[in-house]
Amino acid sequence: MSSRIGRFDLTEPQQSRAYDVLMRLPVLAWSTGLAIVSAAGLERYASAADPALPRAIYSVNVAMRLSVIVYLAILAATVVVRIQPMAKARGAEPRISALIGTFLLTVVVLFPRRELSLTAGCVSTLLILAGNALAVFVLVRLRGSFSIMAEARQLVTSGAYRYVRHPLYLWTTMLLVAQIAFQLRRIANEETLLTDVFPEYAKYRQKTARIIPGIY
Repeated sequence: MSSRIGRFDLTEPQQSRAYDVLMRLPVLAWSTGLAIVSAAGLERYASAADPALPRAIYSVNVAMRLSVIVYLAILAATVVVRIQPMAKARGAEPRISALIGTFLLTVVVLFPRRELSLTAGCVSTLLILAGNALAVFVLVRLRGSFSIMAEARQLVTSGAYRYVRHPLYLWTTMLLVAQIAFQLRRIANEETLLTDVFPEYAKYRQKTARIIPGIY
């Protein structure tokens, strides 16, 4: 008997156990692989750390790297133990959106690296540490209900979910807002310098959009 609610099929997931297991493999391989790479990176960092580096900064950097490993390990564990979905979104769009939303930011590793000042490096490390800690807390609360795709396994309304329906996305949103704010500040600083150095830059600014032609 088929039971459908809107775009959701309530019977198909129960009849496709093999498909559900198969769909765990990409995330499991991704999280496990990154955890191994991160562990190797931590070992390299510990063996090559500058002896002159303040102990507090060294400890924070190690804690940040450990938090990444713990997060990835818990992510892999939740994928393994998660229960079979009761319902899942139908069609390609929910799956494509979930995959892009999850993995798009990983392309930042392809961007040129830039050395940060000591202060900026400490702030960045603390933000990563806090974000990973929050993600670990939420994943532990979700346990077998976690999924990348839009799938219904078990309703969780306790812990962080008591206050926010999507706590995992909350931190990402906060980081995005902070990222945009600092990028806008960088733009302002660069334009101030260019105006001081190049007198013709003021005229150039008047006829050229800052980021989006015709809008901003």
